[in-house]
Amino acid sequence: MSEDDAVLYDYWRSSASYRVRIALNLLGLPYTRTPVDLLAGEQGGDNHRALNPQGLVPTLVLEGTALTQSLAIIEYLHERTAGSTLLPDDAAGRFRVRQLSYVVAMEIHPMCNLSVVRRVSDIAGSAEPTTTAWMQHFIGKGLQALEDLLALTDGPFCHGAVPTMADCCLIPQLYNAKRWGVETGRLARITEAEAAASALEAFQAAQPVAVGPLPD
Repeated sequence: MSEDDAVLYDYWRSSASYRVRIALNLLGLPYTRTPVDLLAGEQGGDNHRALNPQGLVPTLVLEGTALTQSLAIIEYLHERTAGSTLLPDDAAGRFRVRQLSYVVAMEIHPMCNLSVVRRVSDIAGSAEPTTTAWMQHFIGKGLQALEDLLALTDGPFCHGAVPTMADCCLIPQLYNAKRWGVETGRLARITEAEAAASALEAFQAAQPVAVGPLPD
């Protein structure tokens, strides 16, 4: 499988984009980045919507095909890459990794999406206090649920001894938690998984600070 033509359209702080960067790095698949400035609204422009009709990031253009939705992209790359461990070989293990991934991607993330939070702030008529309280509530609640689930699984990663799609989801969510002042120190299993992932170059190279911010 040749990935030499892979182009990732992403935003440096987008947690969904961050997940895909981690996965590409873990699989050793080369790619180039084309930044999409969410704050400037570039995701809604005609050029980007031609690639991603939802007007979202990330979009991975691979062998002429535009792939969207971060978890779908990660599973696609897993299925096409020999030796990938992003999902376990056994059905129970795959369920477990998907379960953990969905807590982040389908429970926490939608509530904290930029467009959702902006709408809440508009309705409330108060941006900063409302946004911070909203983020802290939903991120904190979601991470506590994830911690309780992780307590049922041996580490050091989210599911066993190697990083999986679940870790690709967890680490970007923890980046967001820190941005919004969510206390995570008491979450022992999450802290363990974070330490294991943070020691790997694949995770380090995918960090927002390593790829951004966008130039002024």
